[in-house]
Amino acid sequence: MGPGKRALSPGKRSVLVALTVVCAVTVLAAPGTAFAVPSPTPSPSSSPTPVSNKDLEAVREKLDKLYHAAAVATDEYNAAEEAAEQRSAEIVALAKKIVKGQERLTELKKRAGAAAAAQYRSGGLPDEAKLMLSDDPGAFLDGAGRVLQGERATKGLLAEMTRTQEDLEQYAKDASAQWQKLEAGRKAKAAAQKKIEQQIKAAEQLESRLEKKEKERLAELEKEAAYKAQTAWLDSGILKDIKGKASEEGRKAVEYATKQLGKPYEWGAEGPKSYDCSGLTSQAWASAGQGIPRTSQEQWKQLKRIAIEDMRPGDLIIYNGDASHVAMYIGDGAIIHAPRPGRTVTVAGAGSMPILGVVRPDA
Repeated sequence: MGPGKRALSPGKRSVLVALTVVCAVTVLAAPGTAFAVPSPTPSPSSSPTPVSNKDLEAVREKLDKLYHAAAVATDEYNAAEEAAEQRSAEIVALAKKIVKGQERLTELKKRAGAAAAAQYRSGGLPDEAKLMLSDDPGAFLDGAGRVLQGERATKGLLAEMTRTQEDLEQYAKDASAQWQKLEAGRKAKAAAQKKIEQQIKAAEQLESRLEKKEKERLAELEKEAAYKAQTAWLDSGILKDIKGKASEEGRKAVEYATKQLGKPYEWGAEGPKSYDCSGLTSQAWASAGQGIPRTSQEQWKQLKRIAIEDMRPGDLIIYNGDASHVAMYIGDGAIIHAPRPGRTVTVAGAGSMPILGVVRPDA
C-alpha cells in the first residue's frame, strides 16, 4: 500500500470487487449487451453483493467467445508455421538444384571450349581443298566424318548449355517466389500470434476480476453447459447407433492420447509436455504411423468424412462451424481433447460442444 492510502474495510473491498466485475463484463461484452450495477450501493457494514448467475453466465459466454477467437487464430498460426516449414524445404531443394546446375554449366562450358579449340586447330581450309591436298583420301574422309560428329556433339553441348542456363534462371525465379511467400507467411504468423495473445489476455483479465467463489461458480456454469449439451446429444439416441470398433492404428492413437491426460494446453504446442487441440490429434496419429494435417481446419478439409453413427475410436470429431476445434473419439460417447488455455488434456462428452462432423485419418 502506497503512502497516504488507507486500507479498505472487508465490506468495502467486497463491494468494490463485485462492482468491478460487473463493470468489467460490461466493457468486454459484445456491443448491445448491458449490465445493471446493483442499487442501492451497500454501506460498508452491509454484506458483500454477490455477482448474479446471470452476470456470471454473461462472463462465461464472453470467455467462450474470447477463447474461440484464440482457437481460430491458433489454427492460423499453426497453418502459417506448417507452410513456412514446407517453403523453407522447397527453398533448400531449389538451392541444391542451382548449385548442381551451375556445376553442370561450368563443365559444359569447358567441353564446348575444348571442342572449339580443336576445330580451330584443324585449320581454316575448305574441306574440298583438304581432300585434294590429302595423301590419303580415305583417311581424310574418315577424319571428316569424325569432325562432323564433333560438330554435332558441339551443337548438342551448346543446346544443353542453353537448357541448363534456362533451368537456372527458372530455379532462381522459383526461389525468389518462395522467399516472398515465406515472408508473407512470417507476417501472417506474427499477426496470428498477436491476435492469440490479445484474446487470451482479455480472457485472463476478465477472469482475474472474479473472486475465488465466483470463479468456482463460473467453473460450475461451464460444467453445467457442457453437461446440458452432452445430455441433449445422448437423448437423441445417437449412441445406440455408434458401434464401430477401433482399427489397429486407431487403437494406437487413442493409447497415445490417453497417456497425455493432465498435460497443459498451450497454443501452437505439439508435445511432449503440452498441446493445443490439433497438436494432440496430429501427434497421436503420427504415433500410430499415420501423418495427418497439423490444423483442425485442414484435418476437416483433407481427411475422409464419416457419418457420426459410423464413427469409431480414433476418429476425429471437428467442432464449431469454422472447424476451430478437434477432439479424438474414444468410445462410449466420450472424447479426449486439449480444451483451451488454462485447461489440461481431459476426457469430455463428445456432444458437449457443437459438432461439425467426423473425419477418419486411416480411412
